[in-house]
Amino acid sequence: MKEYAKDFYRSSAWKKTRNIVIHRANGLCERCMAAGQYVPGVIVHHKTYITPNNIHDTSVTLNLDNLEYLCDDCHNKEHKSKQNGRYRFDSNGNLLPPMK
Repeated sequence: MKEYAKDFYRSSAWKKTRNIVIHRANGLCERCMAAGQYVPGVIVHHKTYITPNNIHDTSVTLNLDNLEYLCDDCHNKEHKSKQNGRYRFDSNGNLLPPMK
């Protein structure tokens, strides 16, 4: 968890919103359900990522339309599919400089 987000994730507002999302999804991964699979969810994911600039914007952090319940596999695919701008490797496994 990022340092700037710790207070948010400990807040009662987040805990209440998180529980609503889990209940809405019946405890199942929403992406897997859309594909006809029934896999337990484990994490409430922000579709628009939380940043230091929007951490206090409830239209991002607590907006039910911006949240989905995901299993580990779907959550990992989401984050690994986007370039993080920090680390990348060539086909031989050599570290490349960050993309600008």
